[in-house]
Amino acid sequence: MSALWTSNEAAAATGGSAKISWQATGVSIDSRSLTPGDLFVALTDQRDGHDFVADALARGAAAALVSRRPEGVAPDAPLLLVEDVQRALEDLGRAARARTEARVVAVTGSVGKTSTKEMLRSALAGQGRVHAAYMSLNNHWGVPLTLARMPADTDYAVLEIGMNHAGEIAPLSRLARPDVALVTNVAPVHMAAFGSISDIARAKAELFEGLTVPGTAILNRDQETFGLLADAARAKGAKVVTFGADSAAGFRLLSAHTQDGVTMVKARLTGTEALLKINAPGLHFACNAMAVLAAIEALGADTAIGALDLAQWRPPAGRGARHRVNLDPVEENCTLDLIDDAYNANPTSMGAALAVLADSHPVDGIGRIRKGRRLAILTDMLELGESAPARHAALADLPQMQRIDTVHCAGPLMRSLFEALPIEKRGEWHDSAEKLAARVHHLLDAGDVVMVKGSKGSRAALVVEAILRLGVGPGARPGQAGRDRNKG
Repeated sequence: MSALWTSNEAAAATGGSAKISWQATGVSIDSRSLTPGDLFVALTDQRDGHDFVADALARGAAAALVSRRPEGVAPDAPLLLVEDVQRALEDLGRAARARTEARVVAVTGSVGKTSTKEMLRSALAGQGRVHAAYMSLNNHWGVPLTLARMPADTDYAVLEIGMNHAGEIAPLSRLARPDVALVTNVAPVHMAAFGSISDIARAKAELFEGLTVPGTAILNRDQETFGLLADAARAKGAKVVTFGADSAAGFRLLSAHTQDGVTMVKARLTGTEALLKINAPGLHFACNAMAVLAAIEALGADTAIGALDLAQWRPPAGRGARHRVNLDPVEENCTLDLIDDAYNANPTSMGAALAVLADSHPVDGIGRIRKGRRLAILTDMLELGESAPARHAALADLPQMQRIDTVHCAGPLMRSLFEALPIEKRGEWHDSAEKLAARVHHLLDAGDVVMVKGSKGSRAALVVEAILRLGVGPGARPGQAGRDRNKG
């Protein structure tokens, strides 16, 4: 494998000092998961990365990026010494961006960032070398890390940029210098830090700060904040391209319907009608596909090839991934379907997930209850501010809730939804996801379709893991829900 960074290149990029020569084939911030040959970056986050430098070198790291030589590390160890490790990582990312001729698209939005990023990865895969993070590395260290890992011969780079507060996206956009800036949507997320939806839109509009000239902004024409975002993009000299169901959208979603776990989409792409398939159910995926095709065109790639390759995409774990769980070691047909949407949640994404569940197809006659059911297992939606109880309760009034048989809830905020539901739809409520996870073997049956969703902090992933552990025999699938970090 060719070198991603040499000691001389990394020292020049960071202004650091390397006393011995080395070559790194990757970049890692976790000594437990690094690949031999990686440059280990000793970030200080929840713990000081310098405490793990010796372990990283013992595991085969090519070198370590540090601000001091840690205790227990030999004076002749392969180190890159810098004043500030976080700033040096940003310098590596900046240098990686500068040395490549790749076309770069940056994705932000309240909902759907990671799914859209992964759609872009799949849709561009047949047209060049694509670089994108395999997790939601979208914060102040995740974005520079993704850039620092980018090979010089990359053709297309897909970056995800998130935020919890105003002012966080702009410096990351200036670091990434995207050619295309895509905003999936603006929704009431992180309301504890914002006064209004318009304030969230202004924070998302920081994505245009780093746009190259001429750059392209891909915007959702269906949203009330479209005008605000479009004005902000044009103020930075961007060409505005739109997507959505609105009749004025350039990449317009005409219709979408789900069948057998896929979504069939009819669209008008800059005036030309097209049919395409998405390998997952959900209107929200269909809408994001319009954004993806708009970005592909803006990047100079072929939308027809992209649409064909998009059909190979599947949602990642925690974001709508589907599992068939076999409940009997002998009978292969004794199964239930699990929709793992446990990574994150807000009112918009919760409505989309419930719509997918409402359109699902339980199987009758194979379980104890005989009739397959649509079951929702929901944990708290976090960071909604003072309106959180009301926003949880409002889920009961969603039209898609009418087609869901039973709702089980966990967490103090989900108590508001539980009490707002009709009695016949109420399953169980527990004050924590741990307690609800311990009950799943009593709540589920063969033939059911069960969807699990909640904010990462409310630990919905524990319920997913408990359901997957019920699996036995040929239908069992191991799973690991949402382990990476994310911002909205």
